[in-house]
Amino acid sequence: MNDRLYIFDTTLRDGEQSPGASMSKDEKLRIARQLEKLGVDVIEAGFAAASPGDAGAIHAIAETIRGSTICSLARANERDIHAAGGAIKPAKSGRIHTFIATSPIHMEKKLRMQPDQVLEAAVKAVKLALEYTDDVEFSAEDAVRSEMDFLVRIFDEVIKAGAKTINVPDTVGYSIPALWGERMKQLIEQVPNAGTVIWSTHCHNDLGMAVANSLAAVLNGARQVECTINGLGERAGNASLEEVVMAVRTRRDVFNCDTRIDATQIVPASKLVSTITGYPVQPNKAIVGANAFAHESGIHQDGVLKHRETYEIMRAEDVGWHANRLSLGKLSGRNAFKTKLAELGIVLDGEEALNSAFARFKELADKKREIFDEDLQALVSEEVATTQPERFKLVSMKVCSETGETPHAQLVFTDEGAEKHASGLGSGPVDAAFKALESVVNSGADLLLYSVNNITSGTDAQGEVTVRLSHDGRVVNGQGADTDIVVASAKAYLHALNKLHRKNERAHPQV
Repeated sequence: MNDRLYIFDTTLRDGEQSPGASMSKDEKLRIARQLEKLGVDVIEAGFAAASPGDAGAIHAIAETIRGSTICSLARANERDIHAAGGAIKPAKSGRIHTFIATSPIHMEKKLRMQPDQVLEAAVKAVKLALEYTDDVEFSAEDAVRSEMDFLVRIFDEVIKAGAKTINVPDTVGYSIPALWGERMKQLIEQVPNAGTVIWSTHCHNDLGMAVANSLAAVLNGARQVECTINGLGERAGNASLEEVVMAVRTRRDVFNCDTRIDATQIVPASKLVSTITGYPVQPNKAIVGANAFAHESGIHQDGVLKHRETYEIMRAEDVGWHANRLSLGKLSGRNAFKTKLAELGIVLDGEEALNSAFARFKELADKKREIFDEDLQALVSEEVATTQPERFKLVSMKVCSETGETPHAQLVFTDEGAEKHASGLGSGPVDAAFKALESVVNSGADLLLYSVNNITSGTDAQGEVTVRLSHDGRVVNGQGADTDIVVASAKAYLHALNKLHRKNERAHPQV
């Protein structure tokens, strides 16, 4: 059995389907560069047929990335295949990932097709995709609820047609490890020529078992796992890349395989994705949570001090913790700043953008004694956001909060260049700031989420705020960072409002 486990990252496609997690082309490029540094085998960069913006982002990533295969998703139809083929054309190594539903409920209720029609469409899609690349992957959507005989039949036919990777997805997160492992084993045993392809699995986390199901598939012959950074994804998310990678690496006594992932890049990748998407990582999240290597119990602390392996099965530094301190500070020059951005895989668009980012860096350095990688990522995210069309922009604010008195806020902001003044009362300073803004903007949006996360440690750390707004069926995330958490909150709210007012924002079709 092949001892190489391929990592297929779909953060930029399935991860982006999380509510409000839509990313710009520049943000996708930053994440793609980090995924390449991480050592991901395949980057599913998007769904080319979803929109011209998605196709353009895939094309840009295909032009830039050389160390990973660049993949586009495509439904089993001519339009999607042509869009995917065009998007991945510049890639050094390109893949088209085509899919069609195979479960009775999907075929009858969604596709309104007979099984023979589904099989015919699958084979036709694979053959058409081969006109663009010799690396074609086929997925049977909702394989978890598909009939085994039909799965065997359709997989046999697409392998004959030329598919090199066969993906078995638990699209709705319905399976459990014992059953999923058995299904993978039976398919490999029953599908003719199963040994000529790489078997893959793509599990969702609706019942909290995406990683467990993925690992069960690996134990039974799967050699590609489709996953995302931080387990990001629609509904309850996808299998978490960091958990899959470290489970396989830590338990080599169980898994007869390993990945080419550079584990020291896991935490930087996690923080970058969290910063860009506005989805904070829970403190007790395995591998990348702030508490993942913290010990509160006196017994545990005593044991770790005497011998680390008494309570730690991994070293924090092996996955990228404690490696975020910079030698940059308020006296650092522009060239040192530019060099550090390059080390982080951050490429700014021209000298003007670099100068603007450097000015922001100097402002931050005056407020903070130490600057960390995460501070720079947040700074650049804010810089990129300001280069996009902005209707609203914060100019200044004053907030008063006093015991026994109702907090109030006064803000000055611009609306398409015109200066506006707003004031409001609230149950707290943040509530007052938001109400002040709404008293002038009158967006009609509902606040779905308000989240605060410290970017780094220390009382002078930047606070990173995520605001999720909903209006007329659209959901957007706004982010803001500042050493003053109330200022960060106002920035985040205005960032979300700007997204709501952009006409070119789009939602992915459900996959």
